[in-house]
Amino acid sequence: MKEIISSLDIGSSTVKLVVGEVYKNEVHVLSVSEVKSKGVKKGIIVSPEETIISIKECFSRCEETLGININKVILIVPSYYAEFLTVEGKSTITNPEGVVTSADIVRTLQAGVYNKVPTNKEFIAITPIEFIVDDNTKVLDPKGMKANKIACKAVLSLVPKKNVYTAVSLLESIGVSVVDINFGSVGDYFEFKTKEFDNKNSAVINIGMEKTEVSIFKKGILIDTETIEIGGKNIDRDICYIYDINRKDAVDIKEKFALAHKRNAATSWNEEMLTNSEENIKINQYEASEIIYSRVKEILELAKKQINILTKLEISYIIITGGTSELNDFNLVVSEVFGEDKQNFKVKEIGCRHNKYSSALGFIKYYHDKLSFRNKLAYTVDEQEQSELINNRRGNNSSILGKIYGYFFNN
Repeated sequence: MKEIISSLDIGSSTVKLVVGEVYKNEVHVLSVSEVKSKGVKKGIIVSPEETIISIKECFSRCEETLGININKVILIVPSYYAEFLTVEGKSTITNPEGVVTSADIVRTLQAGVYNKVPTNKEFIAITPIEFIVDDNTKVLDPKGMKANKIACKAVLSLVPKKNVYTAVSLLESIGVSVVDINFGSVGDYFEFKTKEFDNKNSAVINIGMEKTEVSIFKKGILIDTETIEIGGKNIDRDICYIYDINRKDAVDIKEKFALAHKRNAATSWNEEMLTNSEENIKINQYEASEIIYSRVKEILELAKKQINILTKLEISYIIITGGTSELNDFNLVVSEVFGEDKQNFKVKEIGCRHNKYSSALGFIKYYHDKLSFRNKLAYTVDEQEQSELINNRRGNNSSILGKIYGYFFNN
């Protein structure tokens, strides 16, 4: 069985569906679909009737490319008002061999979640910090060890129900089941992380279209996150207002002509543009870059301030991603705000080399790692569909929470 996983990111700008195969711990992209979002504001679905149109089109494009139906996905959910609790769970080893198995680990995690989820919150994930074997030995992975009992210290992630239920309900209405959920920042972290990251404290900054998410990871575990209500759309509005042009032209100026930093901008390079009042104007690259630079610098400075608010930990690594981070010379502004040692990371997977895909791609890696820890294969495309995919290449639970919760612990 191949580990083929479909990952869905319902963003404010676009809906993105990435289907990839994990082989030797690397994601090989099989198909990518991206459709303009409708009915989504700052990551929250506000008009389900419109959003479902975008979702259907997104799935249709991927299914047409692959020649199979996609009926299971892992889903990125908004992190607004997320809550993180440190919990503990314990269990007794009952198998005759007295050896810790994946089932024992799952049972220990279940004990940590039991009675910890308020009625107005949704369970997102439980991430082990450490396991304690027989009250004395601390390990990261106790599988295969001889023990009478194990305990676990973990971080429990929760969000308001509305962050999850609307999206899951829409997907179920078109015959797609959600087998796992988590925050986009977890995907971002797993997309770019190294072994060094897992031993240090990191911050993830994802600059999207309407918002910027700032998240703190302590030795690879998400411990806090906050959303800043500013993003790439604010840059577009600045350009629209100053030059009196429409948004499409403003985006073209931002992405194809101007730079994120004025250092390398040319004072002699001009672009002719028609204003909303049908007046021909010349837009200078240096002046346009100044506009973008001011807003990008503001976003990064707000993110830097938010990191200091969220934690007093020493941050060794800062991951900056999201679609806005792809602007030309963006790295120069990063160096100015955070220092020369901080770098702008880039998605490298063939098929979707753009940072707007970092959350969806990284979530595939996270899901694979999570199930590998439980000695399970990770896939959302089942055996029959995989057979169809290979051939094409050659020629009663009514509770949404119950379905997600049950799948998490059954795997």
